[in-house]
Amino acid sequence: MTATAVVPEHPEVTLRRAVAADAEAVAEVYLRSYDAALPTVVRPHTDDAVRAYIRDVVVPGRETWVAEADGAVVGLMVLADEEISQLYLHPDWRGRGIGDRFVALAKERAPRGLSLWTFQVNEPAHRFYERHGFRAVEHTDGSGNEEREPDVRYEWRPFS
Repeated sequence: MTATAVVPEHPEVTLRRAVAADAEAVAEVYLRSYDAALPTVVRPHTDDAVRAYIRDVVVPGRETWVAEADGAVVGLMVLADEEISQLYLHPDWRGRGIGDRFVALAKERAPRGLSLWTFQVNEPAHRFYERHGFRAVEHTDGSGNEEREPDVRYEWRPFS
């Protein structure tokens, strides 16, 4: 299974928990999405290190969800309690409602509220999360993340 897929006209997209066999495809979606969405942000780890981390830590040890279409992984979301720690879509699959479905799932899994971090340069992510009721609650200079990139923390609370 690979992250690269020909996009059919109207594929059925299924959200499901990731399994070990998905790790390579999850890593490829992450790498392609990160590079497309954040071209100015330097990744602190090599592609191989990212693949190993996703294979050895993320998929087996975290609540990892995938979006699958026609047998290919086209998106991923990782939840850590009440935090969306990762949400990435293959660049060819953006704008198809998959991110909306992931956020709805995250809200269902954490009904008391959610938080997440995104980089300040990622304006499309800001618009996406704000559309889903998240509010920016903290801005940093990036000294607390590996990329050393200014970031912003968003929160969603169901009745705020």
